[in-house]
Amino acid sequence: MIPLSPSLEVPVAKDLSTVHAELRPMAKFLPRLPFRRWNIPLLQRLIRLQPGVKPPAGVLVEDVWASRAEGGAPPLRLRIYQPAARPAPTPALVWMHGGGYFLGRPEQNDPHLCYLVQQLGIVILSVDYRLAPAHPFPAPLEDAYAALTWAHSRADLLKINPQRLVVGGESAGGGLAASLAQLAHDRGEVQPAAQLLVYPMLDDRTVLREDINRAEHLLWSPENNRLGWELYLHQPVSSAPLPPYAAAARRADLSGLPPAWIGVGTLDLFYEEDLAYAQRLKDSGVACETTVVPGAFHGFDQFGPRFQVVRDFRAAQVSALRKYLLGD
Repeated sequence: MIPLSPSLEVPVAKDLSTVHAELRPMAKFLPRLPFRRWNIPLLQRLIRLQPGVKPPAGVLVEDVWASRAEGGAPPLRLRIYQPAARPAPTPALVWMHGGGYFLGRPEQNDPHLCYLVQQLGIVILSVDYRLAPAHPFPAPLEDAYAALTWAHSRADLLKINPQRLVVGGESAGGGLAASLAQLAHDRGEVQPAAQLLVYPMLDDRTVLREDINRAEHLLWSPENNRLGWELYLHQPVSSAPLPPYAAAARRADLSGLPPAWIGVGTLDLFYEEDLAYAQRLKDSGVACETTVVPGAFHGFDQFGPRFQVVRDFRAAQVSALRKYLLGD
């Protein structure tokens, strides 16, 4: 059994005075999610039962299966989103969903990824990577790398441009995308054109901070963060060194990595670690654009485009992808 640190969800009064005005009505009713090691298998099964959404007109969605590097491992499911009609070859985005490294599936991002296809006319491959605790690091990262190399090697079949591959993801998926960019750089087989990191989960050492105001962090709490990292790393979090790529922010040398876009809200638990990583990229000579949303908490964009703050956040992602993938 993995020796986990205590993870008790103590009720904390919500201070909504700093929440973005558009998001405040929704924030009043946000539940605190008490994840525990014992209830994760049940939650994973329930999430697997949730269907995807019907794609909008002009967007095709299908599942394909790619081989993993490990011999005998089951095929890796990739959910592919593409325009019904498109010129070839098309740029592509390899995407990883969020879920703290222990929850989630590609279908949860159906609306957003269909939106990106509509806006940009690109192909997106969303990776159904293995999850902790059954599959801790490095299994999820190796799945992401398998998806990237599979897409690159089958560029002709997929009608994509292998020189215009971007890696991206949200939350834990953003952390995987950042580590994937590092791993791809070091292995030298495929070089992503850029990385799109949506409030990425980059630094396990945030768990060790004692100066965090717990009342500010809605949807993803410090307690959940500890659980996610300890399940993924298969050990309690500490300041001791980690294996390469286990936590993207732990990498000392960021030079040579692809350009990045990082978006995060000021009330997100990952706000400071994300901006610190962005600054380190810039200091290493890597172009990095940041979009900071005042008063936004983790996952705020999941409430949909009826909020202008969400539309603006998604438009910033479109703008970054247009630059990296289409050269606009």
